[in-house]
Amino acid sequence: MDRFGTVAVVGVGLIGGSIGLTLRGRGLASTVVGVGRDPRTLDEARGRGVIDRATTDMAEGVAEADVVVVCTPVSRIAVDVRRAAEAAPKTALITDAGSTKRRIVEEVEQSPRAADQFVAAHPLAGSERSGSAFARADLFRDRVCVLTPSARTPASRLRAARAFWSALGCRILEMSPAQHDEVVAYTSHLPHATAASLASAVPADWLPLAAGAFRDGSRVAGADTELWTAVFRENRGPLMTAIGSFQDRLATLKYALMNDDEDAIRRWWADARARRAQFEALQPPES
Repeated sequence: MDRFGTVAVVGVGLIGGSIGLTLRGRGLASTVVGVGRDPRTLDEARGRGVIDRATTDMAEGVAEADVVVVCTPVSRIAVDVRRAAEAAPKTALITDAGSTKRRIVEEVEQSPRAADQFVAAHPLAGSERSGSAFARADLFRDRVCVLTPSARTPASRLRAARAFWSALGCRILEMSPAQHDEVVAYTSHLPHATAASLASAVPADWLPLAAGAFRDGSRVAGADTELWTAVFRENRGPLMTAIGSFQDRLATLKYALMNDDEDAIRRWWADARARRAQFEALQPPES
């Protein structure tokens, strides 16, 4: 039995493509419509079985949708949500997959119709790769999806959003848009910033000596430049605070090294090792 009817995915990249694969693989939608700007990219996604049909016309793509998921870059999400709300049935749920939330929610809620349909979401899933070619049907399994309702979010829409993201395999958490942006500045945006800093700090002619630590520490520096430029700009205040905290931690190590303080170095590393162990304990078991 179809649970969500017609689902329109606006932006069929890694996240949008994985939503399509999951919906189709689990039989959760009667039709998955891909909406995008590039007909060639949409044709490729359809050829891989990511979507059932495709269009570059937003109004056409969402006209019969029961659910609309906006997976475009964060700088465009609010505009795309409002455009979708103008053309989709009033009964449709509209949600998103953006990694920032405060400004998106504020801008969407300038439109009463969009505010009545929208539930902001952030599935904590992805990789440094982009495009529907890397989409996976298991991308959301046991991953957290943060919902960030506001005071204007209808309770019925919030229930629908919980059901949708849970059906994709996500574990649901809820918090305010501002709290979300503060937290992910530390847990996601700062790691991307530090990975990029590490990647660019090592001279190119020394890379033959780089091994596992460099590979793992710089992995997400391979992500899309435009995507992360937009994310950093959207969340620049919380990210600057997070960078300051990181600089403080590095300064503690630098000071200990300057004084050849063995105990301080040991404490510095032990604190980090303990926090890493806490993180590992929170991860779901591998199936």
